[in-house]
Amino acid sequence: MILANSLENGGQNYLFLQGTLYRTSSFETKIRKSTKEAVKEITGIGIYCVCRKQAAGACRDCLQAEISLRLQAEGYDCAICKSKWKSFQDVPSGEHTYLEVVNQFSKKGDVRVVIELNFRAEFEIARASEGYNQLINRLPEVFVGKAERLSALIKILCSAAKMCMKEKKMHLAPWRRQKYMQSKWLGACEKTKLAPLPFKFSGRPAKSRASMLTCDLLDTMPVLHRTAVKVL
Repeated sequence: MILANSLENGGQNYLFLQGTLYRTSSFETKIRKSTKEAVKEITGIGIYCVCRKQAAGACRDCLQAEISLRLQAEGYDCAICKSKWKSFQDVPSGEHTYLEVVNQFSKKGDVRVVIELNFRAEFEIARASEGYNQLINRLPEVFVGKAERLSALIKILCSAAKMCMKEKKMHLAPWRRQKYMQSKWLGACEKTKLAPLPFKFSGRPAKSRASMLTCDLLDTMPVLHRTAVKVL
């Protein structure tokens, strides 16, 4: 009986997941395309950290900063968001950073689009069932979608995670529960917009679409920092 219910719920979760992922607005589609192009180009260039973390490639903070600047350059109102919450009930405290684009010209009011660069990994569970892993494998690595769409996905995925752990008679970690996951992207957050550099460096020939995080820029201007503007 439990197995039958599991298969039925798994099929429903899969259908709900597919339906939620494939429904998308033109605004989401445009941002998704620009984000994917930025990630592909940055990966191809090979960028380095400017935050002194000594990462071999680009750390999450630097990658988010570069993508945020590129989306701003395309005219999008993009900011880096940092959510931070205290423990409540059975939810432990935590913090998370992600990108957000706001469409202020929608007839329905401001439309909030969330960009999460490691979306699939956020829902992975150790020793998960085959069915749950198949569901997770359907997720995009980079999520770009409205907050309402993200909320629906969180509900589907956390429900599937709970069922998976119940089947395996294991405890679901508090950082994989629905309230915790909602706090990452759907709670209060502090927004920061990075101001682009006010001038172009002309000490050496310019490279086409050069990344601000390249080694050349670091070597030439080691004391140069971006200006972060906190959005109130």
